[in-house]
Amino acid sequence: MGIRGSGGPGADRRSLTVRVARWSALHPWRAILGWFVFVALCLVAGSAAGMNSATSADFRVGEAGRAEAMASEGDLQIKSLEQILISGRNGKPDEPAADAAVRDVTRRMKALPEVDEVGAPVRAKNGEVIRVPVTLKGPEQEAREIVVPLQELTEKLKKAHPDVVVEETGAASVSKGVDDQRDEDLAFSEAITLPITLITLALVFGSLLMVGVPLLLAVTSIAATMGLAMLASHLLPDTGVGLSMILLIGMAVGVDYTLFYLKREREERARAGGRLSSEALVEAAAATAGRAIVVSGLAVIVSTAALFLADDVIFDSLATGTILVVAVAVASSVTVLPALLVKLGQRAERRAAGRRAKGKPVKLHEDKEPGRFWNALLAPARKRPALTLGLAVLALVGLSLPALDLKLKDPARDSFSREIPAMRGYDRLLASFPDERLRFQVVARSAPERSGDVVRALRALDRDAAADPLFAAHDTPRIRTSKDGRISTLDLGARHATYSDEAVRTLDRLRDDYLPATVGKLNGVETAVSGDVPRGVDYVAHQNEKLPLVLGVLLLLTFAMTVYAFRSVVLGLLGIVLNLLSAASALGLLVLVFQGEWAEGLLSFESLHGISSRVPLFLFVILFGLSMDYQVFVVSRIREAALNGVPTRKAVIDGIASSAKVVTSAAIVMVTVFASFVMLHILEMKQMGFVLAVAVLVDAFVIRVMILPAALLLLGRATWWPSKAVRRAEERLTRGYAAPPSAGTEPLVTGAGATPRR
Repeated sequence: MGIRGSGGPGADRRSLTVRVARWSALHPWRAILGWFVFVALCLVAGSAAGMNSATSADFRVGEAGRAEAMASEGDLQIKSLEQILISGRNGKPDEPAADAAVRDVTRRMKALPEVDEVGAPVRAKNGEVIRVPVTLKGPEQEAREIVVPLQELTEKLKKAHPDVVVEETGAASVSKGVDDQRDEDLAFSEAITLPITLITLALVFGSLLMVGVPLLLAVTSIAATMGLAMLASHLLPDTGVGLSMILLIGMAVGVDYTLFYLKREREERARAGGRLSSEALVEAAAATAGRAIVVSGLAVIVSTAALFLADDVIFDSLATGTILVVAVAVASSVTVLPALLVKLGQRAERRAAGRRAKGKPVKLHEDKEPGRFWNALLAPARKRPALTLGLAVLALVGLSLPALDLKLKDPARDSFSREIPAMRGYDRLLASFPDERLRFQVVARSAPERSGDVVRALRALDRDAAADPLFAAHDTPRIRTSKDGRISTLDLGARHATYSDEAVRTLDRLRDDYLPATVGKLNGVETAVSGDVPRGVDYVAHQNEKLPLVLGVLLLLTFAMTVYAFRSVVLGLLGIVLNLLSAASALGLLVLVFQGEWAEGLLSFESLHGISSRVPLFLFVILFGLSMDYQVFVVSRIREAALNGVPTRKAVIDGIASSAKVVTSAAIVMVTVFASFVMLHILEMKQMGFVLAVAVLVDAFVIRVMILPAALLLLGRATWWPSKAVRRAEERLTRGYAAPPSAGTEPLVTGAGATPRR
């Protein structure tokens, strides 16, 4: 008699996933070599193509973006301004030493090809700091790529003038510092994540050799995706966050998918009791776990694709990185993983044969039942499903309530870590020159013959702003007009933090009152306002506008993928409700922790009294995709049992119990990856890591272990509506002629001691 597999009638062993696994199992060295060749080709091709970074034009959103586009027409766009600060080591600087430093800075900065202009030195009112403004060439967004020569020169100037303190700050040097800090943080995150992942996997499999397989596939998948991302950047420009997302998601799903496959292969090995070859066992695992991985990967890819609807270059970059790394992780799981498992299985078979030859006993692999911890987690849903469901849902709703007070903000420069030298210079600059904190640019476009009227109206606007305490004081209007007379700009300043309520009120006063009362009265003149605050405000408004569309499409896609995977409308609706519960509770905790000040010392951040505008949309999209990993894996086990004629209640209990350990283990790995981001310096990354770690914890330990089984037990056979396949399977079992789960299939290869099906 043949060995009964666990694929069930729904597991098609002629599917592409199984055919690929079969080829990989029969040609393991070719599959392994082919994978590493693929990784190498991706890296070589990506390196040859290089990374295509986003330009300033790619970031333009709303009225601020329109203002920047108009200013660029007249070559009047805001250019990156670096400030070279010269101060005393204790109070006011020595006059001769300071003057010598100013002259040297001015002369040597002017000689740099990256510099457009060096302004006259300005002394602070308290006399303690002198600033030398240095304007860089090119658009503001690209300045961080050319600021390095200025920073190198500043270091030389420090050594050349030891009697004074020489510092550099500005948008470009701060951005460069943030990039460098992000790279260091990611390296630190990896150093934390890898050991914890190793320990978790070792506890799951009890074998260091088996631990290496998930890590090997995750790391090689990330490497291949890095190369592919460079190629993709020539279609969708990279913003610098795509690589971070590849590392974040790549390690999480790479380990997850491998865990699911390994778990199933070990179950098949335990069932076979040594009577099937490693090749046959891998095929049996591919028929179930392989399909689940493909469906999970497609769900993540499809849901992440909803980010493209946000019409935002940063989300495009996030989506591209996520989609690529998930696709590569799925490919590695269904191609090279079967080959690796076959080689490991053959190694185990040779060792077993050697022990038999020496007359020693061979310990067969046993698929252990869940231990006390897992049974304790599952007990409430199993014994009292209605009470468990009600209490768990109420708890998550309670955690979600703080999200009602959610305030979205653009973090901007003020939120960056003071460990960045340019940020310490920024603080010194603002202490001595508070009017330099904010810059607004009013842009007007008209026919050339109307430029005189426009300039007079801009002067009137400047007078109104000068009389308003919300704006910074200045001596003369900073008005510029393009050579053709079509574009005119006015620069205004303010002292408020970029994310403060005062900064927003200043912008509202400018846009709603002063601009309409002056330049806005001129017929045929187009106006707009840009600057740090307008960009942030317009970006948040843009996200709020796109959020309903993206969320609606996301819900629809999640529903469609669930119905496709399980042929059940009920499960599709249940999946949406559960995802919303986990996302809302995570968002509520995010607001509770980061929107106030009580956790600042604990997590090393300075509260914005709001949440970064990109985080909620990112949470919904990524969580909806990742939660499908657990949904597909857990419900697939339940459906397999139900299709084999097992009553729905028993199928739910057995399916949850058999998958509990691997699901929670995978969740621990994923939470570790995400939680490591909480220790990073960049506030937005902290918030993203925190909210995803919390969401995965809730999803794995509350949703999948308590709410999902309780709901399925209460729904019973209605879970599978409108499909009748489960009902027919139960009826066959009742009549006593249920078909064997793997009827009509043959083992791939009969190994030593295997008995072919008659």
